[in-house]
Amino acid sequence: MRTAHVIGTGLIGTSAGLALTGRGVRVLLSDTDPERVRTAASLGAGTVGEPEPGEPVDLAIAAVPPAHVARVVADVQRRGLARACIDVASVKGGPRRELLERGGDLTGYLGSHPMSGREQNGPLAATADLFEGRPWVLTPTGETDTEVLNLALELIALCGAVPVVMDADAHDRAVALVSHTPQLLSSMIAARLESADETAVRLCGQGIRDVTRIAASDPAMWVEILAANPGPVADILADVAGDLDEAVRALRALGSADEDKRGDGVAGIESVLRRGNAGRSRVPGKHGQAPAAYRTVAVLISDRPGELARIFADAGSVGVNVEDVRIEHATGQQAGHVQLMVEPGAAALLETALRERGWSLRQQ
Repeated sequence: MRTAHVIGTGLIGTSAGLALTGRGVRVLLSDTDPERVRTAASLGAGTVGEPEPGEPVDLAIAAVPPAHVARVVADVQRRGLARACIDVASVKGGPRRELLERGGDLTGYLGSHPMSGREQNGPLAATADLFEGRPWVLTPTGETDTEVLNLALELIALCGAVPVVMDADAHDRAVALVSHTPQLLSSMIAARLESADETAVRLCGQGIRDVTRIAASDPAMWVEILAANPGPVADILADVAGDLDEAVRALRALGSADEDKRGDGVAGIESVLRRGNAGRSRVPGKHGQAPAAYRTVAVLISDRPGELARIFADAGSVGVNVEDVRIEHATGQQAGHVQLMVEPGAAALLETALRERGWSLRQQ
């Protein structure tokens, strides 16, 4: 791949442009928003413009919302702007069917979806390493030309992602479960905070921060995504609603004076929690492996420049690899706790080393 045309300079499109230009690919950028495309270009994601007539680029990347994919791809094909065209929208079945209805060429098109993103959107949130190590779904059909598939695989390699081949409708059901429904549930929980008493809000800890993190996402963007995949999301929400009804009945029973009802309540809540344990255990861990049972070492840290670097350096000096990290900020204080996740056998060594270097640890 020597040339590419990125159509849509939001988070994904600009990040792809940054990754490709960093690998020596000449990238052209276009967007209906002149300010966004100028911003993407100023960040180094490519040059503002479109392919010249008769000089198609190797690959066009339609980085637009699902509802606009078919129109953009059909336009690229009609004008002969690229040898191949892919999209990177988060829904795959509907756009492909619409492209077919528009008379598009399915041999020169391939639906794809990089499973990476951030709560922030737009070119300023883009990074060249956004896709590093992340799954990038491809949804080829029997009509997909081999050249198109190879160009898509080259794009994924240049972006440092991991290709995953799926059926388009299976993909849409999967993302409904692991992406779209969690977004709605996060927003619903966060919405409870809007009218909550200030005293309650001040008690927010890491749990509520984790659950509501993605609720900061752009509503307009998510309306477009959900509108393109409403059926599978509604099906999963209906199942969740059933679980919620059961949990409500179990909680009511826990407050009953009847011992048998309280027992039923305990069993109901325990069932929900245990099913949650079982489901959580299936979420892939580091490098896509089975989740590891790490030990947490919690360290009090002040909000000063260089403190995180110092604690990582102290861990590295005794040969301990930090597998994961979380920061729990203290309410109203310029301090917090850094939770270092390490292999169980390394926890005692790390705790001893950190204490010797003057760090204060919190018992877990």
